[in-house]
Amino acid sequence: MIIDTLENLEQYASVNPRFAKAIEYLKSTDLNAQEPGKVELDGKDLVVNFSIAKGKTKEQAQLETHKNFIDIQIPLSCTEVMGYTPACNLPEGEYNAEKDITKFAMPSEAYIPVHPGMFAIFFPQDGHAPCISEEESIRKVIVKVRV
Repeated sequence: MIIDTLENLEQYASVNPRFAKAIEYLKSTDLNAQEPGKVELDGKDLVVNFSIAKGKTKEQAQLETHKNFIDIQIPLSCTEVMGYTPACNLPEGEYNAEKDITKFAMPSEAYIPVHPGMFAIFFPQDGHAPCISEEESIRKVIVKVRV
């Protein structure tokens, strides 16, 4: 897991071969002006999803992991708390290959606030519970990057 400010995003371009293209797009796009929807930057291997997610309580938010994708999550409208538990601390779960997700109905080990102007990167080894907020809805960007 990586959490940092958007002004430092370019420092992570070497983490994955597709990150440079994602970062270039994020830096050159007015993220707040985008309508909900998906933009494919490299077919299904690099997708930017502009979404409006429902805010959840810590109890409602489910931990999730992905086997094939890295998430870059960027809250736009409000602070979003991200639950975190290393995947090695999670029990076996039922993997949905079509959606590349395993969900876990258990509380996170840690909770980290991610403010607008920041981002969080979650790798396959990172269990994460997004969308925790007191706000009813969260405008955010989720970049899906194939590992």
